[in-house]
Amino acid sequence: MTLKERITEDMKAAMRASEKERLSTIRMVQAAIKQREVDERVTLDDAQVIAVLEKMVKQRKESIAQFEQGGRADLADKEKAEIVLLQAYLPAQLSQAEVDAIVQEAIATTGATSVKDMGKVMAAVKAKAAGRTDMGAASARIKAALSG
Repeated sequence: MTLKERITEDMKAAMRASEKERLSTIRMVQAAIKQREVDERVTLDDAQVIAVLEKMVKQRKESIAQFEQGGRADLADKEKAEIVLLQAYLPAQLSQAEVDAIVQEAIATTGATSVKDMGKVMAAVKAKAAGRTDMGAASARIKAALSG
């Protein structure tokens, strides 16, 4: 079963169980997937669906920061609940040690010696860890490893 099919099945289950918040979030996911398919005139595979989900999680994290600054805890809580639901469709996250191991392997593979080589290392790390770790944090780890 593809990720898109799983999302559709979960939507049907949420409808049957009358879970309004869950149904609303799943419909939002489907709309984002459909929008990207229409814009690019392609049918998304699982990797592309994961990219859409990651983007949605990132948007919600940014919204939470804004809502908390504005004193809107109710809206921040709603966004946090949506993140939990979205992360259920994402692959299991890597541990800090696993990310560090991937970074070290990428540095060795690419022969990187300084921060100037960060692009090559980042590309190698992204190929192995995309969807399973925060690439911003991975970037900081790469920079630290190449600097020190």
